[in-house]
Amino acid sequence: MTRPVPPRLAAYVAVVFLVLVLVQLAASLLFYNAIDRQTLRDDHARRVAELLVVSDRVHALDPARLAESMTTRHLSARVASVPLVAAPTGDAALMAIAARIVEWEPSLADRSLNLATTRTAGGGRDLIGSIRLGEDDWLNFRSRDINSMWPVALRATALTLATTLACLALGLGALHLLTRPLRRLTDAAEAIGKGRQVTIREGGPKDLRNLGHAMNVMQARIERLLRDQALSFEAISHDLRTPLSRQKVASELIDDPEIGGLVRESVDEMEDLLASLQRFLRAQHLSAEPETVDLAPYLTEVLAGFGDRAKIEVQGRSTARTYREPLALAVCALVENAVHFGERAKVSIVEEDRHHTVFIEDEGPGIPPDYFEAILDPFFRLDEARQRDTKGFGLGIPMAHRLMMRFHGGLSFAASPSGGLIARLEVPTPQD
Repeated sequence: MTRPVPPRLAAYVAVVFLVLVLVQLAASLLFYNAIDRQTLRDDHARRVAELLVVSDRVHALDPARLAESMTTRHLSARVASVPLVAAPTGDAALMAIAARIVEWEPSLADRSLNLATTRTAGGGRDLIGSIRLGEDDWLNFRSRDINSMWPVALRATALTLATTLACLALGLGALHLLTRPLRRLTDAAEAIGKGRQVTIREGGPKDLRNLGHAMNVMQARIERLLRDQALSFEAISHDLRTPLSRQKVASELIDDPEIGGLVRESVDEMEDLLASLQRFLRAQHLSAEPETVDLAPYLTEVLAGFGDRAKIEVQGRSTARTYREPLALAVCALVENAVHFGERAKVSIVEEDRHHTVFIEDEGPGIPPDYFEAILDPFFRLDEARQRDTKGFGLGIPMAHRLMMRFHGGLSFAASPSGGLIARLEVPTPQD
C-alpha cells in the first residue's frame, strides 16, 4: 500500500512550480497594466479628436445645438466664452494625449488645445480640455475615467489567472505521474529493509526501470543468501547433533557424577542454542497467508505449555485478520522471556479502533529504557544477565521484532508500574 505521505522531492518541485506561476502572473499583470494605460490614452485621444472635428462642423451649422449633439455617456461638451482649461499643464501624460489627438486629426495641429485632469467624487479622474471655436467661443469637454483600466484589465486578469491555474494543475498532475515510480521504489526499499519480499514493477523512465530491475535482482540475491545461510546452518546443526549425542552418552560413563553433570549441562546448552538459532533463522524467511483468527482461544492454546504462569485477559472483541504462525512465534518468545525473568506473565488482548494489541507484562527486574533499542539486536544481554547460570541467548525478542517488521506488526516496550517490563505487540494486519 502506498503511503499517503507526500515525498519531499515532489513538495520541492511543487513549490518551484508555484513560484514560477506567481512570477508569471505578476509579470502578466504588469504587462496588461502597461498595455491598458496606452490603450486608454489612445481611446481618449480618438474620442476627443472626433469630438473636435465634428464640433467644428456642427458649430458652423448650428452653434446652439452643439452641446446637445456632442454629449454622450463617455464624453460631454459645451460651448462657453471662457476656457475650462486656460493653459497647458505641462503634464507629460497629457502632452502625450495631445500629441495622439493631433496624430488622429492633423488639422488640429494649429489650434489652441489645453488639457488637464480633475478628480471625481468616486475617486477617479476625468480628462478635461478646451479648444478655441472661432474667435470668441471655446469648446469645453470632459472625457470620463481616464485612469480606469478595469474593463480590460479585469478580463485580462481573470483570463491570466484561469490559464495559470490550469497550467499549475497540469504541471502538478504531470509531477504526480513522474514521481509515482519513485514513490513505489521508496515504499519497496522500506519494505525490503523490514525483511519483506516485494516485486517491483519495472516501469517509468529508463533510469527508474534500471533501478527497479537492480532492486529486484538485489532482493533475489538477498533471498538466496538467506536461504543458503539457513540451509548451511541446518546442515551444521544436523552434523553437530551427532557428536553432542555421543558426548551425552559418554557423560553417563564418567565415574565422577559432578563432571558428568557438567558435561550433560554443556551439551543441553549447546542443543538449546542450536534450537534457538534455528528458530531465529527460520523467522527470517518464514512465509504465511492472512487468516481470520479468534485471538483469545488461539493464544490460550499456544501458551498452554506455560500453565498458570501465563494468564490471558481480553478487552473487547478478539477476532482479527492476521498471520497465525508469525503471531504465535512472537507471542511465545515474549511470554517465554517474561516468565523467565518474572516467573509470571500477564497477557492482555486489547481492541481499539478495530486494531488489536497484545500486552505482555512481567514482574521481573525490568529493563532500563536506555536498553529498549539495544535488546532488539541478536545476542544482546544486559550485564546482570551475562552470567553463565542464566538461561537464554538473546534471540527471542529480536526474532519477535523481525517477525513484526516483516508482517506489518509492531513491537515496543515500556516500564511496568510494578517495576517489570511491558512488551506491546501490535497484531500484524495484512496490507494491500
